[in-house]
Amino acid sequence: MDLLLSLFPNVSNKLPEFLNSIYQTLYMVVVSGVFSYSIGLAVGVLLVVTKKGGILQNASINTILDKVINVFRIIPFVILLAALIPLTRMIMGTAIGTKGAIIPLIFGTTPFFARQVESTLSEMGNGLVEAALSMGSSPFDIIFRVYIRESIPGLIRALTITTISLIGLTAMAGAVGGGGLGDFALRYGHQRNQVDVTFATVIALVIMVTIIQIISNYFIRKTTH
Repeated sequence: MDLLLSLFPNVSNKLPEFLNSIYQTLYMVVVSGVFSYSIGLAVGVLLVVTKKGGILQNASINTILDKVINVFRIIPFVILLAALIPLTRMIMGTAIGTKGAIIPLIFGTTPFFARQVESTLSEMGNGLVEAALSMGSSPFDIIFRVYIRESIPGLIRALTITTISLIGLTAMAGAVGGGGLGDFALRYGHQRNQVDVTFATVIALVIMVTIIQIISNYFIRKTTH
């Protein structure tokens, strides 16, 4: 404890606030992640099944989804934060703080995860789909029992990559008043030149990412067959 106090004196003086910043980061990741992963999975599946030669081929839907995803992916997240302020204020009641960062995080993460899902499902060979069709399986059966079930390890990898990216976005959201570790590091580590605060923030983020990667590797091993 004495060693920690000597290495991180400014952090120890703000320990409750530091712990609250970690909680805020986790809160943003979990809440925005639940919506982003659900919507992204649905959109990613639609992109695969509605493409040319897909089981629900529909050029119009596929083109619209593809263009919308491309638009949101090319917008820098900081600009997206500002552009979504009216929508964020309308839905969340505020455009600042942890609650105000949720909507931009969803819009910033969903297109990325949808592309990850699309890439993962597209890697699966057509043989399984054709076999399921020949046995009279419905499109919904093929989606859930073939595409998703057979791609679970790849989807877990996509989920891991997206979650790590989402943690980075929460730090960026903190830089514009979104709270969390990004806000904590900016206010004390950067603006007040308290280097130990910056190091502590980096360590906390590295620990989060490491834990996520360990959990991901475990489930990938369990689901790979």
